[in-house]
Amino acid sequence: MSEIWNGLQAILGNILSFFYDLLPNYGFAIIGLTIVVNLLVFPLTLKQVRSTRAMQEIQPEMERIRREHKGDQETMNQKVMELYRERGVSPFGCVLPLLVQMPVWFALFQVLRNPANSLPPDSRLLEAATSAGALSFLTMDLDLAPSEVVGTQGLFAVETIPYLLLVGFVILTGYLQQKLLSPPKQGGASNPQAEAVQRMTKILPLMFGVISYIWPSGLNLYFATSNLFRTGQQLLIFKIDGRPGPPPDGGKPATKEPDDGTKPPRPQGSAKKQRRRRRR
Repeated sequence: MSEIWNGLQAILGNILSFFYDLLPNYGFAIIGLTIVVNLLVFPLTLKQVRSTRAMQEIQPEMERIRREHKGDQETMNQKVMELYRERGVSPFGCVLPLLVQMPVWFALFQVLRNPANSLPPDSRLLEAATSAGALSFLTMDLDLAPSEVVGTQGLFAVETIPYLLLVGFVILTGYLQQKLLSPPKQGGASNPQAEAVQRMTKILPLMFGVISYIWPSGLNLYFATSNLFRTGQQLLIFKIDGRPGPPPDGGKPATKEPDDGTKPPRPQGSAKKQRRRRRR
């Protein structure tokens, strides 16, 4: 297992070193590495987005099953599984791609946290990593966390501003990405899942903002670039699959016909339609 882990870090370190050799700037090397990683995991991202959309689309039917079998948990679970099979939806489809990507994220954390431990011996970046101030980008030392800079320079110092702007950019791009993933607002009855997603849209970017404040700025640059790239990916997925619409009937159960065999009265048309009928 350790060999696989070390091999994954070595692959990421070689990609980082490759981009640094092309353009000797640590920030641009991280951006290049981020783009490559996101391109490689794009099939998993696409699968995750489609699974999430499929789960959102069957929510009205899920709510109907829960209402009809409220007191019978076993039958409810059976009907839900039948619905999953019928629609070809897996409840793990939204989570599995994330679990697969997690080792990559942890390996990236190690590579960007200590690049010298994952770089090839002949890497130019390895020499830069051992030189003071060489791992810089837009006046920022990417090896330092914003909290460290604030602690030494002060919150309102000129040197601190780029670090705080980067944290703000992480929050902003994270919010845009989550906003695109959120289901559209619905009129009428409330949808618990949609409301939960809306809450996560606001909470997750703030959580990443707190994390970014204490993590090295190199990782923050990775998160910001990844969020921006994934936003573009999401727009591409919308172009391929179309934008998701609200659930049928806004998530409301369909109106049932009376049991006596009579049909419910149809709503009267507009006055203009009634005048047309009279002329005929």
